[in-house]
Amino acid sequence: MLNTLVVTSEPSQYVPLHELETTFSPCEYRIKWAELHWEREQAYALRRAVFCGEQKIFASDDRDELDDHAQPIVALACIGGMPDAVVGVVRIHEAEPGVWWGSRLAVHADFRRHGRLGASLIRLAVASAHARGCRRFLAQVQNQNVPLFRRLNWQSLQELLLHGRPHHLMQADLNRYPPFHLPFTGFVTQSRILA
Repeated sequence: MLNTLVVTSEPSQYVPLHELETTFSPCEYRIKWAELHWEREQAYALRRAVFCGEQKIFASDDRDELDDHAQPIVALACIGGMPDAVVGVVRIHEAEPGVWWGSRLAVHADFRRHGRLGASLIRLAVASAHARGCRRFLAQVQNQNVPLFRRLNWQSLQELLLHGRPHHLMQADLNRYPPFHLPFTGFVTQSRILA
């Protein structure tokens, strides 16, 4: 019986374990400032997978001098309420007093259709910076992500070409992002798989 499992109320009906569907999708995600070593390491690995492997913007690593003082924000897939893996990331930093930037927004390819992960990362990025005195929040946004940022109350200030790709310099409407004072706790968002 070690390799079988009861799948119905009838004790005589068993299905071999290797024939069961094994795809699992978390039903909730915690969006928070990264503070643990594994959160940071998985965030950097996700960025490399997206910006180096998938998009081929950088050759082997996307890390730069901003990572020395930027705050990574992660989307953690949770199983049974416990964090399991980093599936989204963005980083923020204060470039000068009151002026904050967001960059390196990435969501794992398998989780892009779960809805709201990118938007939730952006929300915590801006709201937590706002709680720390942000008066202006900016980002250089890849063209394909401009519609998302516009829906989230960002304004395009200028079109740019960065790393050989079209981007927009965009600014968040801080009136739409109330200050959030608990970034290490963050908040939970529910999964909503999009068609």
